Amino acid sequence: MNALTPTPRALDWSLHLLVAGLLVLAAARAVADGGPHATAVVVVALVLGAVYALGPALPSVRGSRRGAALWLGAVGAVWLALLALSAEGVWLAFPLYFVQLHLLPRRAGPAVVAATAVAAITAFAAHQGSLTAAVVIGPALGAAVAVAVVWGYQALSRESEGRRRLIEELTATRADLAEAQRAAGVLEERERLAREIHDTLAQGLSSIQLLLRAAERALPGRPERALTHVGQARQTAVDSLAEARRFVAALSPPALDDTTLADALDRLCATTGERHPLTARFRLTGRPRPLPTAREVALLRVAQSALGNTVAHADARIAEVALAYLDDAVVLRVGDDGVGFDPAAVRAPATETGGFGLAAMRARVRAVGGTLTVESAPGAGTALTVRLPLGPDADRGPGAAAASRSPGSPPSPGSPGCEDRP
Repeated sequence: MNALTPTPRALDWSLHLLVAGLLVLAAARAVADGGPHATAVVVVALVLGAVYALGPALPSVRGSRRGAALWLGAVGAVWLALLALSAEGVWLAFPLYFVQLHLLPRRAGPAVVAATAVAAITAFAAHQGSLTAAVVIGPALGAAVAVAVVWGYQALSRESEGRRRLIEELTATRADLAEAQRAAGVLEERERLAREIHDTLAQGLSSIQLLLRAAERALPGRPERALTHVGQARQTAVDSLAEARRFVAALSPPALDDTTLADALDRLCATTGERHPLTARFRLTGRPRPLPTAREVALLRVAQSALGNTVAHADARIAEVALAYLDDAVVLRVGDDGVGFDPAAVRAPATETGGFGLAAMRARVRAVGGTLTVESAPGAGTALTVRLPLGPDADRGPGAAAASRSPGSPPSPGSPGCEDRP
């Protein structure tokens, strides 16, 4: 029965035991009364018990409405025969109500229950020889109670099934949301790693390449100059290796270890001037104040990347890095007197040839809630300005949390950036 309308196993067995008990009672009463149809009552009760027992054992009854209807028809026919022989058969109508309501469709079930109640009332009245209120009320009330109980149970079963499906949907939605968040985290981490690699390993390798080219040009006429370039390339390689190790360990930038941002920028300018034919100066204005690590990392990275672009593309003689602490903001300005370029003509990032410098700088500054502007024109030099507002909510940019979580390691001082100029 429970294949069509789910029911607990205890309820099934209770109903089966009730049917068996009422059949035994009907047969025992017939034998005790010694009526003329006692033997027939016992035989029909046994047949009814056998037919009823086939129902739970047959897959067709448990698996389809059609099979259940045929089985109920057979049970009903044998029950009518028992009802015709003995008035005790009327008590079997009550468990039959439940079986019919469970196995038949919602519309057909009450109709069959009503027909069963009419048959029980008619047969019982015939055995009693009169139709009284008690004869009508008993089967009718039993039918009403059965319909109310089964419909209530079915309503609870549907509600429980709906809740189960809702829980499954919520679980699936939670899994989808977790997967979406994981994918977003992976994408964010990839973007961060792209910026970090651009500002560290890529610029370090580019710096080594430029220094080795300079050494190559100095040979064989100026071996001392070539040796100097080779030594600088070796030092850059050492610095890049240290930064790579620190980057893998996800620690703070080496340039900011046990020092201030202003000192790190000053050292950056000095190192750039030593390694490349460029005069790099640092200027500090305002009273320095401590900043969150993510913001200091962002400013240092931008300065390093900007100076790297100047070395690689600007053909400049002088570059200046200025750090200003204002009342409501920290401003970093990197300018040079180089060839300049048209900012509107800068191409989109191209992974094959570089071009991640400006895009990476903008993303890094935006991640800590700041703004970046570039002023340049062909032949007029370049000025890059970063402004980070100060205040309680200053660090709450779109990616400030991710930036503060994994600052990584910065690029080597004075290393050139990838090609951002057309």
